[in-house]
Amino acid sequence: MKAKHQGELTFGTIEPFTGLKRALNMKRSEIIVEISASRMRGRGGAGFPTGTKWNLAAAAISDKKFVVCNADEGEPGTFKDRVILQEFPDLVFDGMTIAGKAIGARRGILYLRAEYTYLLAHLESVLQKRREQGFLGNTIDGHDDFSFDISIRMGSGAYICGEETALIESMEGFRGEPRNRPPYPVDTGFYNNPTVVNNVETFAWAASILTKGADWFNQVGTDKSTGFKLFSISGDVDRPGVYEFPLGITVEELLKEVGGVNAKAVQIGGASGHCIPASQFQRTVAFEDVSTGGSIIVFGPHRDMLEVADNFLDFFVEESCGQCTPCRVGNVKLLEGVKMLRDGNCSMTYLKELIQLGETMQTSSKCGLGQSSPNAFLSIVEHFKSEIMGRVNF
Repeated sequence: MKAKHQGELTFGTIEPFTGLKRALNMKRSEIIVEISASRMRGRGGAGFPTGTKWNLAAAAISDKKFVVCNADEGEPGTFKDRVILQEFPDLVFDGMTIAGKAIGARRGILYLRAEYTYLLAHLESVLQKRREQGFLGNTIDGHDDFSFDISIRMGSGAYICGEETALIESMEGFRGEPRNRPPYPVDTGFYNNPTVVNNVETFAWAASILTKGADWFNQVGTDKSTGFKLFSISGDVDRPGVYEFPLGITVEELLKEVGGVNAKAVQIGGASGHCIPASQFQRTVAFEDVSTGGSIIVFGPHRDMLEVADNFLDFFVEESCGQCTPCRVGNVKLLEGVKMLRDGNCSMTYLKELIQLGETMQTSSKCGLGQSSPNAFLSIVEHFKSEIMGRVNF
């Protein structure tokens, strides 16, 4: 199954191995300076500065360090990473190898989503070819001072393993549950060794930055959100697919490009993101405004927004690891409340309690799942009062 994208992506203009060859002739500190100068923030959703993360791992003192690529693309509505893995895997592996050189790691691991098993043979063949070409193994492209190899670990279909510490737990053979932080993976990651975890797109952009330079990357985007970003566009649009836009694009501009100008709402960031009403379509998709790991779900004028909230919360009830009470119980209660609203059995007093519960979950849940799972419900209640208040049992 081949995912489609609209138009040529920048990755298609980047020659594999070019950025890696440049990095191999740079000092470790120089690589990190270049990535930091690009001001790239992680493309997985959290938006942590990539150069800062690499620098922290490089500064950690350890005989073993690891580079992990998070290819557990489990956020509903997100499918752009599989396009990168299908069409530009060498850029991802280049980025991982560059990170290995930068932090002093000799091993990389790609944690592949269980539903992407069909990509495994393709990726393994690319890795083997890289070994034969001298770009993986004991000596990288003739540089005796640097060895690096990459293996693939399969996930087990758990949404929570998209969180980096739960992913590491899974790689170690344990149940995928988030760890307490601190310590952070850059200090205490895979088997307690310093570990850099970035997602597929981040590594591909890192290879691109080393190819074309930090100044090239800074030419697009905003001051706080530099560069291009890949977006998975789905829902009530004429032209769904994977798109590349500069960060800072407005929701309205994005909808014009994909054929969704009649939308009543846009869910930015997948099920864990925020629901933006038509009155706010001038907002920008950027880390300083509405951030996203890549998922954009468009809802047309005929959609019942409570049904949308019901669907998302049902997903989170199933995917919660159950480790902490706010998430384990809170999602169930929110889902029950939405069903009561849809049936006209929810009082105004109880609706206010549900809102308070969602806000409590955001501040008291252990990891990003419980902290973000109420987002859609809270934003739908806030922005679509006319749909909801007509169903409240006063």
